[in-house]
Amino acid sequence: MKYSRAALSVFLAVIFAMTSLTVLAADYPAPRQGDFIARDFKFHTGEIMPELKLHYTTIGEPTGQPVLVLHGSGGSAASMLTPTFAGELFGPGQPLDASKYYIIIPDSVGHGKSSKPSDGMKTAFPKYNYEDMVDAQYRLVKEGLGLRHLRLVIGNSMGGMHTWIWAGKYPDLMDALVPMAAQPTEMAARNWMLRRMMIETIRNDPDYNGGNYTAQPRMMKYAVAAYGIASAGGTLGYQALAPTADKADKMVDDRLATPITADANDFIYQWQASHDYNPSAGLERIEARLLAINADDDERNPPETGITADAMKRVRNGRLYLIPASAETRGHLTTGNAAFYKQQLRELLQTAPQRTM
Repeated sequence: MKYSRAALSVFLAVIFAMTSLTVLAADYPAPRQGDFIARDFKFHTGEIMPELKLHYTTIGEPTGQPVLVLHGSGGSAASMLTPTFAGELFGPGQPLDASKYYIIIPDSVGHGKSSKPSDGMKTAFPKYNYEDMVDAQYRLVKEGLGLRHLRLVIGNSMGGMHTWIWAGKYPDLMDALVPMAAQPTEMAARNWMLRRMMIETIRNDPDYNGGNYTAQPRMMKYAVAAYGIASAGGTLGYQALAPTADKADKMVDDRLATPITADANDFIYQWQASHDYNPSAGLERIEARLLAINADDDERNPPETGITADAMKRVRNGRLYLIPASAETRGHLTTGNAAFYKQQLRELLQTAPQRTM
């Protein structure tokens, strides 16, 4: 088969781009998988699970400085191993260089390969909340990995909220904290209202059948797409990507055409878990150096409310970095791209004192 010179050039460009992406994504040690069983795990409801599995991924050697990385709602460790996050942070000379740090990324309870409703229990699975998820992470760190101290806890979105809980609940366990795309106040306002509407849309789909469905509820993809468009993407970002009705329709069509791979019970549990989130009582207990990172156009944590800025006044060694909004930012999704804040993270780790327990 013969190719024109133009076609060959395009083909080679695509291959080069794919190769470059692979090199970028693999520019740190190969991830390793593990499982920890937390025995007789007690949930905030009082329910006890004889064996709660927490799957986790590590990068680097256990001799490195331990760093706990926490993912967002519906994600897993795999969702943090992207070119825009891991590719910007874990490679040689980067802020979390895996030759220096021991990076630990758990699949939170109810996510990934950790224990979750779809393993078989369905709606009989204990109703967990963010405190339970953090307690499981703590047991992984202390019992499963035998670590006495962490250099850093960093998390994005739900992982950012988990980081705020870590900050007040285990204040002497880490040197530095970076909660991202999260605020240290009660889950409320539009953020919870949209979550509630998404959950109710799925629960009220006749296909859901009280959690005993034989196929994933058909309305789930519409609920997920509506929530995603309403609460992430950035105003300037959407204007740049969809400046015409045709392009906006194309974006909607593409989202609706994307298969939903999540299980409905898992999904509802994951988002319902945020309902009683409120770490504000622990702000004065925070001891570690803290850098909160939010985007100026974050739809779920809008800075114009002043809520996070006011809360930061109660954090002794904390500061807030707001990523300026632009056509390149993506609202709540912005912090998934570490290029926007890798220098600030580097400076934090260079200046945060090494504390020992």
